Amino acid sequence: MPDTIAAESLVRHLFDVVDGRRWEGLAEVFAEHAVYERPGYEPLVGLGRISRFYTHERIIASGSHEVDHVTEGLETAACWGRFRGESVSGDPLDEQFADTYVLVDGKITRRKTFFYRPAI
Repeated sequence: MPDTIAAESLVRHLFDVVDGRRWEGLAEVFAEHAVYERPGYEPLVGLGRISRFYTHERIIASGSHEVDHVTEGLETAACWGRFRGESVSGDPLDEQFADTYVLVDGKITRRKTFFYRPAI
């Protein structure tokens, strides 16, 4: 079970991996059997499926997450902030988001993303 510092570090590391497009690093933050839920997609089940989403399906070409706050409990975490970037079609993206996480043994086993409107 991750402690408070480890939970916040893990969440921030996730965004470093994603924003840096270092897809091999997804295995550092997601458990092999992780489930990622996000609007507009069926749940992404397993590290392989999550990796395929990021490498082949995600509509974001570039950008970064600005995390305003991370809060955590026993084996859980949540964060909220804003994403700013560009889509693969060149459109600007600027979205507020919130995420919830279930953490086991220092990795994300469940992530759920929320947007403030139908979005990216």
